[in-house]
Amino acid sequence: MALINIDNEKCNLSYSCVRICPVNAIKVEAHQDYPEVMHNACIGCGHCLKVCSPGAISYRDSKEDAKTLLGSDDKVAAICGPSISGEFHDITDYRKFVDMIRALGFEYVFEASFGVDLVARKYNELFNSFKGKYYITANCPAVVSYIEKFHPDLTDNLAPLVSPMIATAKVARKKYGNKLRVVYIGPCIETKKEGKRYRDDGRIDAVLTFAELRELFTEYDISEKKVEFSDFDPPIGYKGSLYPISTGILEAADIDQSLLDGNVITAEGRNGMLEAVNQFEKQIDNIKKHFNLFYNEGCIMGPGTSRGGEKFRRHALVVDYAKRRLKNFDVKKWEKDMEEFGKLDLSRKFKKDDQRLPFPDEDKIQEILQVIGKENNVDEIGCASCGYTSCRDFAVAVARGLAKTEMCLTFTLKNRHDYIRTLRETNQKLAETQEALRKSEKNARREQQLARESFETTHTMLEKLPSSVVLVDNELKVIQANKSFINMLDEEARMIEDVIPGLEGADLKTLLPYNFYNLFSYVLNQDDNIVNRDVLFNDILYNISIFTIRKNKIVGAVIRDLYVPEVRKEEVIKRVTDVIDKNLELVQKIGFLLGEGASETEAMLNSIIESYKMPEKPEEDGE
Repeated sequence: MALINIDNEKCNLSYSCVRICPVNAIKVEAHQDYPEVMHNACIGCGHCLKVCSPGAISYRDSKEDAKTLLGSDDKVAAICGPSISGEFHDITDYRKFVDMIRALGFEYVFEASFGVDLVARKYNELFNSFKGKYYITANCPAVVSYIEKFHPDLTDNLAPLVSPMIATAKVARKKYGNKLRVVYIGPCIETKKEGKRYRDDGRIDAVLTFAELRELFTEYDISEKKVEFSDFDPPIGYKGSLYPISTGILEAADIDQSLLDGNVITAEGRNGMLEAVNQFEKQIDNIKKHFNLFYNEGCIMGPGTSRGGEKFRRHALVVDYAKRRLKNFDVKKWEKDMEEFGKLDLSRKFKKDDQRLPFPDEDKIQEILQVIGKENNVDEIGCASCGYTSCRDFAVAVARGLAKTEMCLTFTLKNRHDYIRTLRETNQKLAETQEALRKSEKNARREQQLARESFETTHTMLEKLPSSVVLVDNELKVIQANKSFINMLDEEARMIEDVIPGLEGADLKTLLPYNFYNLFSYVLNQDDNIVNRDVLFNDILYNISIFTIRKNKIVGAVIRDLYVPEVRKEEVIKRVTDVIDKNLELVQKIGFLLGEGASETEAMLNSIIESYKMPEKPEEDGE
């Protein structure tokens, strides 16, 4: 199982973990939303755990491994990191704490401070027998992992000594046999991987963090008030109790730390450790000092401790604990133990595990810098809010597929401001459009009202007309018809009109004979109006005019009953007038041949027309 895991359901996509990771082992590729841990590159510093506010990041849980060991027939020893004094300040006496651990089922309980003393003595020998080579202490597993993976050329400069955890495990097995199972309890999570490196007497079977130990106490209902005093199993450490503080290993080794005569530089914390390794690699021949490095402010602020811990309070608690332990300390017994276990092999080797990614093409880097608006060397200095020391380093990470341009704060803010400005402009245009739409709707309603009034007026006029009027579509379906048209049809049509006013939608082919409706088809298809065509229908002669309203879509017809006296009189006048107009020229041409006869014919026709135009005299009473 991986050491670090991310729960996407809890992740709020702040990318804090990506920004804080000292080795860029958490990536966010362009096509994905959620960050992803590159487990081979992870150094187990646990910094991502501290900055993840929603608690989406977790480390491998070893409680079940420990419970399995405790449930077996094997004897199990617990080794506690000396930083217990800074973590378990809520337990008033460390002896109660020891018995609480025994209550979980551990046969033996050791404090790693004696292992610190053993390793510290080896450092004293190594640093004081200087032969021209400078070393970096190898006590912090995160530092060791960092150098092996990202500065592999410095692995030869790692002090070839095991950590206090491994040294204490060797002590426990020398005392109680090689079959002894060992569980380490401490503040670090990278120790979960470090413990798996060993197969000899220094092997660690399981690693519990202080936070996991608290969870076990809760699970098994173990508290200080329910246990008695119990001390750690010997051998007991001396100044190794100061190990949780970054300079504690030097204090335990009795190595000179003075500015004038000391030959060791101590650096702690994320930035301090990173800068120290970089300068050791580039400037060690000028610096000429050994480096004592810890990632997490020594061990008192490790990722396996309880959240919310206060560094300097824990620092003070560690010192007070050491003072109390050393007040009546049996130094002679300690010297004897150091002599007995000082012959253990505490040497180790390191392996190069290069996880550095190939450097991207310069053109690609420049392209990304332009995208985020960093086009000159001054801009490339950056604000470091992305988690990278410069904009160029960030662009390199993007080119390597480890980050997204959205992680650049200035780029994101600029995009956001551009978006807000665009949104504001869009909203303004939308408001203007809405206002125009309101006006348009108002005009449309007014026009609709006018159209309705116009329709009603037209409809009323059509109904008042004595002539029949009908409008049909290209499928010969009635669109509108007046009362006169309906009256000229049969009784069945008039019954339909009672249900469907105006016969709207009725098929003209069912209302009129072929010779009649075919005229409508002709006008629709040919777009050629028909004027004054006489048609016989139901023994009545009708005069019909059909005209195009919408080409090939809608036609209208005006139909007049020629048997109606008014229509007959009007039609006779019109037709006689047409005959006179058409033949006038001919009459004039032959007039000189006919003489007075032609004139008399014209006068006679005109008198006929005038007689039709004169209104009929009303009959006198009594005639």
